[in-house]
Amino acid sequence: MRVAKLLCLGFIAGAALACPARSQDADQSLRLYTVHVIRVPKEPWTGYGIYLGNGIVITAAHVAGLAPWHRLVVEIAGQNLPANVLKKGQFNDVDLTLLSVDERQLPVSLRLRRMTVCKDPPLPGEEVIVAIPEGIARSHVISPSLLPHDLAPKFRTAISDVATTGNSGSGVFDANKKCLLGIISAKIQAFQIRQQNGHAVRESHDVAKYFVPARTIADFIPPGYRF
Repeated sequence: MRVAKLLCLGFIAGAALACPARSQDADQSLRLYTVHVIRVPKEPWTGYGIYLGNGIVITAAHVAGLAPWHRLVVEIAGQNLPANVLKKGQFNDVDLTLLSVDERQLPVSLRLRRMTVCKDPPLPGEEVIVAIPEGIARSHVISPSLLPHDLAPKFRTAISDVATTGNSGSGVFDANKKCLLGIISAKIQAFQIRQQNGHAVRESHDVAKYFVPARTIADFIPPGYRF
């Protein structure tokens, strides 16, 4: 018997990402768009997000949280800037939240940048780059047929290489076009029951990481904030 489970990654400290030797300057430039999303009072973990331009940051909804007593700070370009919530989703629905910071406090080089959301859907085997402020890692889109069969259809956009890629809010980028292909949301685990010495033993293993795909991101962003 095999069942699937989604683990929200917002409460897991982000792993450092190794930079493969084949990474080029263009790959590393994606780190300019990556941010830390910090709840105040500070949690023992740090979430991630992606700067889209015009002072707009997108992250996973569960990273930003729902508690009214939390304030949010975005660490970007070496500064900690207060963030306002423009649009809030939910983990069990659309795991995205849109934030804004005061663009005037950003360096000119960053104020001029814009990150586009990919128009094409992710394809099985497609090579991607996962980026956080600490580094980048290469991965690829995993075929839905390799995911647990009982996983809900909405969670079937995923990447492999669970141990070496970023956690919630990390950006998934098309390795060729360098557009935003998705936002990391949750770890997918599979559980299997096997017999050992006459007893049922439940074992789990990591399968992939689910990301909210570009099409969902584009639909989530209000028209006035799209580039």
